Amino acid sequence: MADMIITTGNEIPGKKITTVLGLVKGSTVRARNIGRDIGAGFRSIIGGEVKTYTEMTMQARDEAYNRMVNEAIDKKADAIIGVRFTTSMIMQGASEMLAYGTAVKFGK
Repeated sequence: MADMIITTGNEIPGKKITTVLGLVKGSTVRARNIGRDIGAGFRSIIGGEVKTYTEMTMQARDEAYNRMVNEAIDKKADAIIGVRFTTSMIMQGASEMLAYGTAVKFGK
């Protein structure tokens, strides 16, 4: 749905929310790999951005976001409000990226 509004806010200016469809979420679990860890180890010695981890985190965030949006589409939502991202360690070297928000419909 190309025109779905997705926001961290709890209101959408000019729109009247008439129905709360409920929580929508998307998550992915990503694990580090030895190749990235070696490169990150060198980077931690000299300093600077660890681009492989930045890229991995961005991909995980995008995947979690897309899964959340797809769940909202399945519920026929017009928007997702209150969007948040969170991470948690699942086990040593593996983390979950979670995107969640509230799917809503607008009045006519």
